[in-house]
Amino acid sequence: MTLVDPTLDPNLSGDLIKEGTDASFMTDVIEASKHQPVIVDFWATWCGPCRTLGPALEKAVRAAKGAVKMVKIDVDANPAYAGQLRVQSIPTVYAFVNGQPVDGFQGAIPDSQIKAFIDKLTGGQGGSTETAQLLDLGEESLGLNDLGGAAQAFAHVLQIEPENEKAIAGMARVYLADGDREQALQTIAMAPQDSKEPTVQSVRAQLALAAKAPAGASAELESKVAADPNDHQARFDLAEAQSAAGDFKGAVDNLLHIIKTDREWNEQAARKQLLVIFEAAGLSSDVAKDGRRRLSSILFS
Repeated sequence: MTLVDPTLDPNLSGDLIKEGTDASFMTDVIEASKHQPVIVDFWATWCGPCRTLGPALEKAVRAAKGAVKMVKIDVDANPAYAGQLRVQSIPTVYAFVNGQPVDGFQGAIPDSQIKAFIDKLTGGQGGSTETAQLLDLGEESLGLNDLGGAAQAFAHVLQIEPENEKAIAGMARVYLADGDREQALQTIAMAPQDSKEPTVQSVRAQLALAAKAPAGASAELESKVAADPNDHQARFDLAEAQSAAGDFKGAVDNLLHIIKTDREWNEQAARKQLLVIFEAAGLSSDVAKDGRRRLSSILFS
């Protein structure tokens, strides 16, 4: 399967800043503003101040991380709506909300005033609303094993917010689910090495578990454990193979068996591995919660 590279695909950023026309104005501005604020920049190629304001506006819109969109209208090529809105000089900027113009200004203004204009328009939301929705969509798609949909959602977040650690981890999880460990490693490397984001830590723990998986097949290890339930090394290897395959519950069961039988075995290797699995599964996951409860019961019985 071909997944979306979050560093490419310009179409994903096309929804944030668009070149508009009179023909697309109803869709790009009026209808779009019913879902989130839209800034319209009326400009012309011959306008000197436009060349200053335009890039500054685009930078501020991107910095808002999806809380607002921008449509650029060349008034020479598209005079209709500029006329209706009585644009008498350029650049002129209008902000639309719920299909109506609610604010605006004329001329090039300083970056601080542009930021204040956008903050007033969005209530200082940053990209929280759209980003959160996209992250939720990515998680939902992953849960349904819709890897293409998950990749699209996480990649869209990264177009808006390239350093979003949840989206980076989400893309890495997509690659892991698709069996592409190398791409998952490259993707998670985009997150800071000292990241405290739980999903980043979870992916890194999963990759660490996969890297340590024993060469033997799970079926062979299961046979060894069945033949000798006290073969802790075989059971430990089986737990590693299970965790590498994503069977965290089975791995936890086997590691807890070792701890219950001999908690000091191999310098408490089973307990240490158990903690890695809790992180890989997610510290708030049912696997981790149940595993910690059972571990406490064993240690303090």
